[in-house]
Amino acid sequence: MLVRGSNFTNTPILSLQAGGPIAWVGDPVVDPDSLKIIAFSTTGPLVNKAPANILDVNSIREYSQYGFVIDSIDELVERDDVVKISKVMDLNFFLPGLKVESKKGSKMGKITDFTVTDNDFMVQQLIVKRPVIKSFIDPELTIPRKEIVEVTDYKVIVKDEEKTILEKAKNEDFVPNFVNPFRKKPEPDYAPAQNQNPDEQDN
Repeated sequence: MLVRGSNFTNTPILSLQAGGPIAWVGDPVVDPDSLKIIAFSTTGPLVNKAPANILDVNSIREYSQYGFVIDSIDELVERDDVVKISKVMDLNFFLPGLKVESKKGSKMGKITDFTVTDNDFMVQQLIVKRPVIKSFIDPELTIPRKEIVEVTDYKVIVKDEEKTILEKAKNEDFVPNFVNPFRKKPEPDYAPAQNQNPDEQDN
């Protein structure tokens, strides 16, 4: 299932050991190399003053409408405990706010949000607010992951122009709503009863 990154903010973090919420989700930590959320900052009375206030996504047992489920508060780590997380956080990288351009230099707008798959937290789409002149027709442009060719500190570069991306999106969303007359009808699950031999009916 696809989830908007902004929807994770203030999501409860539920501890199986405590039997309830122990913290709430803050900002996602996105690795610019893989475009994946690798951790979340957390907030709440139990963690605001504690050094261990980073939630590694590998510690998440489940994500549901109720929040993130983890074993216990001991799953939260300090920033420097996990080298990968620490290095990415040092980059101070945030997807929202980055400019989006095509390889030809066409300016498409700025990222306002993104979507991820809830099982692996990989970024799948960029939600882009279009420039004022173009926003009258389509205020937002959704760019799929496969269009991204480069990510820098200041912008994301995609391979196609926005017109091509919009056309591709329409084609991918198209679902035929007609019955194909050339499709074979499914065979019945059972064989019709065979007529008995007239000679056997007298027996």
